[in-house]
Amino acid sequence: MDRTTSQMLIERASSLVNPITLSREDMDAATVGCALLAANGNLYEGVCIHLSCGLGFCAEAAAIANMIKDGETRILGIVAVSGSGVLSPCGRCREMMVQVDERNMDTEILLDETRTATLRELLPEHWLSRKGD
Repeated sequence: MDRTTSQMLIERASSLVNPITLSREDMDAATVGCALLAANGNLYEGVCIHLSCGLGFCAEAAAIANMIKDGETRILGIVAVSGSGVLSPCGRCREMMVQVDERNMDTEILLDETRTATLRELLPEHWLSRKGD
């Protein structure tokens, strides 16, 4: 992913970070924003929701759901950002990207403002790659 695209994704994700408290102090939303560039050329965004009951979701999941609404499954690049900077996706989000489309193993994930890694690098020896097992 080129630097211009990376910076655009970071700026879009950062613009979504607008923390709000929900029903109680330990429940909040929009502390993390995500922007992803899909193979169809569209940009999709999402924010996280943290709930005490465990039913919340990450910003990446929200952005992926928005992408799927358009019938797209392939992610070219993705970034999540909080008030303290770029975040690497959690294991649940990494697994979601692969299960939505195995080609997402080649997705470029921004790890900070200057570094990227493919999902394949973050998920070596993935169970889906063992199709004969």
